[in-house]
Amino acid sequence: MNVLLNHRGYYGSIEASPEDDCLFGKLQFVRALVTYEGRTVHEIEQAFREAVDDYLADCGKEGRAPELPCKGSFNVRLGHDLHLAACMEAARKNLTLNELTRRAISAYIEDEAVSA
Repeated sequence: MNVLLNHRGYYGSIEASPEDDCLFGKLQFVRALVTYEGRTVHEIEQAFREAVDDYLADCGKEGRAPELPCKGSFNVRLGHDLHLAACMEAARKNLTLNELTRRAISAYIEDEAVSA
């Protein structure tokens, strides 16, 4: 997935179905299943925006808060050795494991942005 659509803080994918001669996608980074489709790039972009707007409207009608993309926490399975090494490095630097992880991911993203 190289391209993500963005509308009102929500992100959506674009994929092609040659068999059905259409483009389709779904909201990313939320548990709710929200899908859309179109035949052209313009149509799928419009369908995506409508799907986001409909999702938010439905949440409002049902009196529930819409999910936010990426709630801010996630579980990472590192394996024992890497987990232990990360804990030891965090302790050496007087950081929490969360702060060490935030710094590592930030550094990786910044490095990738420079490389792109």
